[in-house]
Amino acid sequence: MPFLEHLEELRWRIFYSAIAIAVGTVVGFLVVHYLGVMEILIRPVRPLLVGGELAYFSPATPFFITLKLALVGGIILALPVVVYQIWAFLAPGLSEEERKVIVPSLYFGLVLFCAGVAMAYFFVLPLALVFLSGFQQEFLVATIEVGEYLGFVMKLLLAFGAVFELPVVIMILSAMGLVTPQFLREKRRHAIVLFTVLASLLTPGDIASTFLMIAPMILLYEGSIFLSVAIHRRRWGAESAEPLTASEEPPPGAVEMEGR
Repeated sequence: MPFLEHLEELRWRIFYSAIAIAVGTVVGFLVVHYLGVMEILIRPVRPLLVGGELAYFSPATPFFITLKLALVGGIILALPVVVYQIWAFLAPGLSEEERKVIVPSLYFGLVLFCAGVAMAYFFVLPLALVFLSGFQQEFLVATIEVGEYLGFVMKLLLAFGAVFELPVVIMILSAMGLVTPQFLREKRRHAIVLFTVLASLLTPGDIASTFLMIAPMILLYEGSIFLSVAIHRRRWGAESAEPLTASEEPPPGAVEMEGR
């Protein structure tokens, strides 16, 4: 299509996505208000609170907290529509081989995201709360403001959900020929350093939660290498998946190895 027609299509795709998010937010508001979402989020911290309840310091806080949770819920509910609109816009520019990899990757990514959020909620969040609340207890009483607490929880849950998407990113990059298994093997040490830095920034700072983020990221990276090998063989043949020698060149568009 001409460039202006592409812009027109993009405008409508964005419009449909915005409508889906708006409808999802309305549904999310009802879910948050009537189905006890707040109770689920507050449950991990209840044993650490005096009276078992969070505090707020403004009459408008309960409403805005509900609205923020509704918006997050709306985005989650609208994700299938948003992903479809992105896919419908980009798919015509992809090869058949790339489509065969990317479509399953999207479903795989949803499962991984849910697994990351579940791990953060059931394991990392309780450990982090116990660790952080264990300081200066003889001088301080835990009166936690609801906005601060929910911000802390959402950051942790979304961070774990996002880092669990690593295999999906590598699968897509491998399908597009931007990385190779050999490149991933060579950069393993660099990746571990990067994972350590990211985990230190994204977790509350205690050793337990940081390690609980680093360990899955390393395992996911190693698993991503095997996925990249499978994709590499399928696209360029079994010979291309073997480690490259000094006399061989990487496939067209692949990331070049150091020293070349």
